[in-house]
Amino acid sequence: MNFKITAKRRIISVVFMLAFFVFFAFDLVKIQIIDGEKYDAASSSVSASTAPITAARGEIVDELGKPLVYNDQGYSVIFDAAYFPASGNHAQRNSIIHSLIKLFESNSLVWTDNLPLVFDVNGEIAFKEDSEKEIKEMKGKNLLRLNDYATAQNCFDALIDRYELENYSPVDARKISAVRYEMERLYFRIGNPYTFAVDVPEEIIAKIKENSTYFQGVDVQVVPVRKYADGALAPHILGRIGAIDADEYNEKKNEGYKITDLIGKSGIESAMEKYLKGIDGEATIYTDGEGNRTTEVTTEPIHGNTVVLTINAGLQEVTNAALEKALLDYAGKQGNMVENAGAAVVINCKTGAILACASYPTYDISTYSENAEALNTAPGSPLWNRALLSTYATGSTMKPSVAVAALEEGIIDTEYTVYCSGMYNYLGQYFKCEQDHDSRFVDVVHAIDESCNTFFYEVGHLLGIEKMNEYRTLFGLGSKTGCELGEAAGVLDSPEYRASLNQEWLPGFTVQSAIGQAGNLFTPIQLANYCATIANGGTRYKTHFVKCIKNYDYSGTVLETKPEVVAETGVSAETLSVVKQGMLEVGTTGYCAKYFAGLPVEVAAKTGTSQEIRKLDGISVKINNGFLISFAPYENPEIAVAVVGEGMTSGAFVAPVVASIVDYYFGQTDTMEIYQTENTLIP
Repeated sequence: MNFKITAKRRIISVVFMLAFFVFFAFDLVKIQIIDGEKYDAASSSVSASTAPITAARGEIVDELGKPLVYNDQGYSVIFDAAYFPASGNHAQRNSIIHSLIKLFESNSLVWTDNLPLVFDVNGEIAFKEDSEKEIKEMKGKNLLRLNDYATAQNCFDALIDRYELENYSPVDARKISAVRYEMERLYFRIGNPYTFAVDVPEEIIAKIKENSTYFQGVDVQVVPVRKYADGALAPHILGRIGAIDADEYNEKKNEGYKITDLIGKSGIESAMEKYLKGIDGEATIYTDGEGNRTTEVTTEPIHGNTVVLTINAGLQEVTNAALEKALLDYAGKQGNMVENAGAAVVINCKTGAILACASYPTYDISTYSENAEALNTAPGSPLWNRALLSTYATGSTMKPSVAVAALEEGIIDTEYTVYCSGMYNYLGQYFKCEQDHDSRFVDVVHAIDESCNTFFYEVGHLLGIEKMNEYRTLFGLGSKTGCELGEAAGVLDSPEYRASLNQEWLPGFTVQSAIGQAGNLFTPIQLANYCATIANGGTRYKTHFVKCIKNYDYSGTVLETKPEVVAETGVSAETLSVVKQGMLEVGTTGYCAKYFAGLPVEVAAKTGTSQEIRKLDGISVKINNGFLISFAPYENPEIAVAVVGEGMTSGAFVAPVVASIVDYYFGQTDTMEIYQTENTLIP
């Protein structure tokens, strides 16, 4: 019985095995012969991967369409993860990276290096200054996983161990680890190449291609590169782009940003980021069994929009040159205790559009990346935008606002005079007037023209600080002007402000405030807008740098900036006429007359000087700053200009800056060239 069962089982097993082999043979015949062509074709297209196509960033042009920031084609050296040595092959990765670095350094070229570790003057590894966010990210759980208190040496040791760099010198190990670290931080993988260097010269590209066998996985991409028509024209306004950091990425990743993207870091590049950034496209890369690749564009990238500024390139150039010359001329003839520094702002009185905005010392933004470290520590802080961010006690430029308040409140009229003996007694304190007047009895027009402190001490006393500040607030002093870029609010000094600092408001502060002293601190752009408000009849506009935003092909308007009224001061035409008359005399017969003679139009102005305590070489010293506010033409004003010269004893010394601006603006208006794009004029 058992024998029969066993034999039956053997027969079933043999039949099953024969059936299996018959099925396998049939399947093999089907693959090899029947469907051979199909599978042969499939084997030649082994894989497909996708890669982003970076969209060109939008251009920035001046008010007439002249390109200021544009795109050019350039070469980027990238690492392709499909062919680059595997992450565990440290020796080969390090060797390729080391060779590339030596190639670039021997040709004085820069490569991407964002590692927040540097060697200090003693040759010790240290954290890079002002890199707190980057250091925190490096120590974080996604990278080195070190404690917050880990030292720079701890971080460096971890990098050497992580990437097996023990056989390299500390200097070379730091350079290689900078690349390895950045590759890891940016999630280097198939479909996400790593950019080793941008804007690489053709001769270096040729050398890399000639040695492609050694430089395994090192490839070249043609990409849009940011270029500047003149990197020194308006660097503080245009701003710069840079690699997106971890915080920016976390904030914007849902808006389509990649960890490898560039993003606006300052200026218009940052403020208009959402308009300038294009929409990336996508390419599909097919790789056959022999390693041959073909690329197909599956989604076309969309170019970023064009930002049209209110800045006039020609006027900006004139303003830059005139400001620099005035500062250097003063230093050469008068001497200057401080670094030559200042700012100038030109505003359209009727719209609030900023036509020129200069800060000195300045820099060339096209070479920023190569010079960033030196610029950060350079004398005079060239990266600092004095026109929008520096706040000053602005001296006698405040006197027109006090005159407006007193006339409007009925405290004085055009017949009202004050006797000036050269000293003013207020509650037993004596305050000086520096002027030698034609008449000791000074009315409001001559008080503005001759800058009589005594007149304004008395008027300030009669007005009181609340009324003075009420009118200054109407003129926007002590508050931001509203422009698209970062600006300081300044300080409108008052009893309330002093109380917030746990300070007492002393009686003498009121009369000092009337001549622009005390604790008032205003920016040059505030001064320009204040002057424009007086000039245009009492309407304060929101300032702006952006005229409009166009599609990249100029087929449509994405955004247009309309003049925006922030405040109607309500000041009467009669009052403004009196104040403007005093300012006209400053420009035609007073301190600035010799500079403004022969200009195409009449210029009204007010000078100012203030004192400041500043640390120089660790010692507190008292310096002067000179200011000038002006508008032109006197009849039907079009532009207002504010200029500051640090270390100057009078605002009259910057009058040549205003003269150059007015001469260019009113002498060139009819002949300015309009730049065209696609046969479309900028409206």
